[in-house]
Amino acid sequence: MTARKLLIHAIFLALLIAVMECAILWALVIAPADREQGDVQRIFYFHLGSIWPAFLAFFYVLYGSIAYLVTRKQIFDHRAFVAGQVGLAFGSLVLITGPIWAKPTWGIWWTWDARLTSMLVLWLIFLGYVMLRDYIDDATKRERLSAILGIAGGVMVPFVYLSTRWFETQHPSPVIMGDKESGIKDPQMVNALLLALAAFSLLAIYFWRRGIELVHSDARLQALRRRTLDLEENV
Repeated sequence: MTARKLLIHAIFLALLIAVMECAILWALVIAPADREQGDVQRIFYFHLGSIWPAFLAFFYVLYGSIAYLVTRKQIFDHRAFVAGQVGLAFGSLVLITGPIWAKPTWGIWWTWDARLTSMLVLWLIFLGYVMLRDYIDDATKRERLSAILGIAGGVMVPFVYLSTRWFETQHPSPVIMGDKESGIKDPQMVNALLLALAAFSLLAIYFWRRGIELVHSDARLQALRRRTLDLEENV
């Protein structure tokens, strides 16, 4: 890694840490507790902060998968795969924080309504997308099937988002771009949410960039091993 890249990496990491600390401070200390739910509502910032980068990552998988099928360039497959890993990680946070918030609010950990069920199905699709790599040895077949599965998962994201508008669910309507009654009135709560969205988005970008570096390093290592084997066979 060059000195310039090391500097950019250090600046980005410092920004990430600073924004994450501010997000935690606003969510847990500065933003007031909800009048009805109390302090348990504070998990909302981490819940929504996780689902936003998860959706963005899944959409990138959709883009990268289509780009791979059109161009057959492995770089799109690699980037889509890492985005799928990132989206799966943040989607896991969504499915963990959701029940933790639901239990004191609804009295139950889980309910099979449209939003929760569709999010679980989306998560399972991308779990399969990531695990597929370990079960198919043929690279071309693996990349093609991964792209098809990635597209299927990516096109499901709007359905998950719009599920609370299309169906009667126990899950509340979207806070951002929801109905007329949606939105947050308290400015400190708004600041906490914006900081959480920024912090988790930066974290997702950091994981994605680091993942791309690891995938490229692994690809170069595999290519080096193949050349070494070819040389040994020709000796």
